[in-house]
This record gives sequence, structure tokens and C-alpha cells, in this order.
Amino acid sequence: MPTVYITAPPDHADEIATAVVEERLAACVNRLSTTSTYRWDGEIHHDEEIILLAKTTADAYPELVDRVRELHPYDVPCIERFDESDVLESFAEWRAESVE
Repeated sequence: MPTVYITAPPDHADEIATAVVEERLAACVNRLSTTSTYRWDGEIHHDEEIILLAKTTADAYPELVDRVRELHPYDVPCIERFDESDVLESFAEWRAESVE
């Protein structure tokens, strides 16, 4: 079962997190404030962003990605899938039940 790493500007993070949980594409989304340093259009940028860690299932992952892309303001949003090799069984069961 994957955890999806997403970065978003602070003014869009809540909408993305709420939508994927309300639409049962994720069981839970954790939010962490961060500063991202990156190159865009040949320039170095330093921007405040929110890291979203969405707990989902393999079946829901493609639809979650599509939904995040619809809601995300960036031309090239950061959406990365982390697959777990080990997870607490009770947590995996709760997540599966929450994402249907």
C-alpha cells in the first residue's frame, strides 16, 4: 500500500488534502510545512510549501494522482509514490477500510 508524497503551496494544500479524504482516495493526509529550493525556468526559487503525505491503496492510487493533478495549481506538481515493504497490520487494515 502506498503513501503518496505531494508538495503544494499553502493556499492549496487544505483543498487537496480535504478532497482526497472526502472522496475516499486517501484514508489520511498529514501536512508538514517546509521551504523548498528548486530550479524552475533557469532560476533558483525558495518557496514555502506544504508536504502532504497521503495514505492510500494501490487500487486508489491512479485516481488519487488524477484528482491531485486536477486540483493542483502547478504545471508540474510533485507527486511521488512510496511503497511500503513493512507496515503495521492494524494500520494497513484501517487504511484499506477507509479507502473504498
